[in-house]
This record gives sequence, C-alpha cells and structure tokens, in this order.
Amino acid sequence: MVSIAALILEIRIEHAQSLKDKRQVMKSLKDRLRGRFNVSVAETDFQSQWQLAEMAVVTVASSRQIAENTMRSVEQMAADHLAGGLIRANLEWLD
Repeated sequence: MVSIAALILEIRIEHAQSLKDKRQVMKSLKDRLRGRFNVSVAETDFQSQWQLAEMAVVTVASSRQIAENTMRSVEQMAADHLAGGLIRANLEWLD
C-alpha cells in the first residue's frame, strides 16, 4: 500500500538581514534534502518575511514505516542544518 507523508517545518533564521539571506539558507536546505532523501520540497508560507519560513517536505513510499523513517531523518537533518532554527515539525499523512 502506498503511503504519502508531508512534513511541515516552521523555521526561524535569526541571522537573516534580508530576503536574499533567507533564500540562501532555504535553497541550501532544500538542495540537501532533495539530494539526500529524494523528497519534494517547497517553501509554503512567510515568503515575504526575512526571518521566518515554512517548508513542506513530501515523500511517497511503499509503506507507512518507510515514509515515517524518511520524514524523521529529514527532520533530523533540517534540525542539524538550521542549528536551533527549527521551531516546529508536524508530520501529516495523506493516505
């Protein structure tokens, strides 16, 4: 059975002084997550705010367990990459 999981990440980028600074951090994180986990990633909210971001990460897997393991790994990598900037992570199931 196919499982679809979406991980919603709320992010604070303390050092961002402009949208350009924010975009650099977001692009770096998106590229790492896509490359490592083969997931779809999009910035979904707070596009015009310098220090806040919301990112949705989605995966499709052959089982719920595989999808959940992938999303937990994504969450850990995001937390490590953002060094304290991950405010919240919410896992949602679309199946």
